[in-house]
Amino acid sequence: MTQGARRSGYVFLCALPFIDLVVAGARPLRITPVYQVIGVLLLAAISIAIWVVGARAIGRNEPRPRKVALAGLLLLLPWTLFSLLWVGIGAPFQATLSENYMRFLVLVWNSILVTGAFVVLKDALYDLGERFYSTIGFATNLSAGTAYLICLNLSLAQVLQALRGDKTPLPDVLSHFYSAIEFVACVMTYVTTAVFATALGRVGLLGRGAARAYAAASAILVLILLTRGIEYPEISGNTAPWYTQPGVIAGIPAIPWIMTCLLGAVLLRRAGDRHAGDVTVLK
Repeated sequence: MTQGARRSGYVFLCALPFIDLVVAGARPLRITPVYQVIGVLLLAAISIAIWVVGARAIGRNEPRPRKVALAGLLLLLPWTLFSLLWVGIGAPFQATLSENYMRFLVLVWNSILVTGAFVVLKDALYDLGERFYSTIGFATNLSAGTAYLICLNLSLAQVLQALRGDKTPLPDVLSHFYSAIEFVACVMTYVTTAVFATALGRVGLLGRGAARAYAAASAILVLILLTRGIEYPEISGNTAPWYTQPGVIAGIPAIPWIMTCLLGAVLLRRAGDRHAGDVTVLK
């Protein structure tokens, strides 16, 4: 496989979350069968890019690059599912009940994929001798994954209830609980990303400058969330658009997974480099 093809695939995978934000969030394109065709084409392009960049390392007998490639693949899968299934990026009030059902169902499984990816990555980092930051990241990852499962399943249950004809709003105590647990999920995901980026920098899988950039970006997003507060702002047709409110954007469940997707692309590339004999850190 030529380096040019691998480089192009890597750039495409890094751009994937932003492509999804534009394409899957464009409601005028949500016309049958237009969006289904676009979703299949995106899936095909992503699959080719993942294979070219480094997924082949998963099938090899070398455990270290194999684990790194698997972690990278799992971190890329959430945005791959968004591409295929066109889960709405906009606010839930703009979507139909069936669209929201698919949204939260995919989000639940994506939270499991991200949590599993960081567990695999922790194991790979242990093999490379990095046990301090990877252990901290493992703990924060479990906190984030648990919080995500609680808040997203709560949303999924509410949509299922509405689909059966009962649109009774959540009691205030559950609404406040949802805001608090969703806040924890996002904050801890940003923290997990920063900690694992630091660990990757220490073993050479990520450049020191890039590791600092991940940590800085995570800190800024956490600060935005802290400034917003625990209570999730009301988003409706009577409020300012969600995309004009930084606190709302930083707290959207899928947004913390943008940086994890970028980490996934990096990990796949590094595993692919090892496959091509271009890196020694995974030996």
